[in-house]
Amino acid sequence: MTVAGIKAKPPGRYGDGNGLYLLVRSAKVRFWLFRYTPPGGKMREMGLGAVALEEGKAGVTLADARLRAAALRNMLRQGIDPLDAEREAERVAAEAAKAAAAAPTTFRTVAETMLAEKEAEWSNPKHRQQWRNTLATYAYPVIGDLPVGTLGTADILRVLRPIWATKPETAARVKMRVLAVLRYATAAGERPNGASAADIDEALRTLLPKSAALKRAAGYGHHPALPWGQMGAFMAALRQRDATAARALEFLALTATRTGETLGARWHEIDLAGRVWAIPAERMKGRRPHRVPLSDAAVSVLERMQEQAGGKGSPVFPGDKPGEPLSQMALLMLLRRMNPAEEGDGGETRHRWQDATTGDPITAHGFRSTFRDWAGEATSTPHAVMEAALAHKLGDKVEASYARGDLLQKRRVLMDAWAEHCARAPAAVVALRQPVTEAAAAG
Repeated sequence: MTVAGIKAKPPGRYGDGNGLYLLVRSAKVRFWLFRYTPPGGKMREMGLGAVALEEGKAGVTLADARLRAAALRNMLRQGIDPLDAEREAERVAAEAAKAAAAAPTTFRTVAETMLAEKEAEWSNPKHRQQWRNTLATYAYPVIGDLPVGTLGTADILRVLRPIWATKPETAARVKMRVLAVLRYATAAGERPNGASAADIDEALRTLLPKSAALKRAAGYGHHPALPWGQMGAFMAALRQRDATAARALEFLALTATRTGETLGARWHEIDLAGRVWAIPAERMKGRRPHRVPLSDAAVSVLERMQEQAGGKGSPVFPGDKPGEPLSQMALLMLLRRMNPAEEGDGGETRHRWQDATTGDPITAHGFRSTFRDWAGEATSTPHAVMEAALAHKLGDKVEASYARGDLLQKRRVLMDAWAEHCARAPAAVVALRQPVTEAAAAG
């Protein structure tokens, strides 16, 4: 039998040998059959599928049919009935599928489903990978194969306790992500009788030590910051760079604001005549509006950026896309270019601009800490004024109840002194108290 011959066969049954038959019912309907007689039984027929009339089309080719028939003949030689074996395999597969359908849904299954559906919301690939890595490393080995509907506080504790004290920052993220999976499972109907994520969270807060205290003890929660005595040298190096990212970082340092607040600045927030930058509440971490008094140095940065201004609603520090601000990555790359890793005398890695405590390279957010250290160590500025400059809410409720204003004029004195400090040549920086005494700040 040949491929060309198969196409020409009229309706009927045609043998190819080795038990293989071609069944032709019409010009378009052709099937392969395998006929055999099991030991001690009657002749049986087993369908092998429709004929593929052309290469690449759906169906079974002549060559494949011959191979299948040879394999079935080999089964017969071993005393195995091919039809019985096929039906048994189908039965086992059906039972396995039924068992899988009846099996409780595991934490891992729900987590992977949630990630597949939710990760499109996360524009940062690194963020998506962090979710997967933390769950795979810390949660899956402990609760990954457990039914998500029965997980409770004790199960989550088994995940968190080994890392809660030693890796508080990581443990806090693991806790947040595990509870997010439980909330998703509840919404999907997989935890009809399980404790809510909120109840488990409340129980964990009672049973585990306070995360904030552990983070402070472990040195977490602080962005690597430049020692305040090095600000003059750093700003001198920064001002030699003619780039939007350099001006944004200079403005950020001079105003002691957060990265997102600086990069998100729009021209309609700036009052150059009044020398004030008014940040709306929706752009502030504490969701309260914040006014920033602008020093001469900060105004100078803004005047340079006016050459690129597109309108009142345009970003102060524009990025590559029209109407869009500079990205945080731009500041990160700027700091990397300014602060390459170097090998110290002892072979250790060090940077020119690094945190004095940890030795880590400085970050943009760390300039808030630099400012706060300078204000606290080199000036006599009242605590409330320093906290207001950083847009911090006063911790003392009694003190906060009397602080109705935003201390703008007192903060202006402080920010002017900070700008002067940032402009000092390195040799002129001395650890003396600057002229921002309590009396001056009250002026």
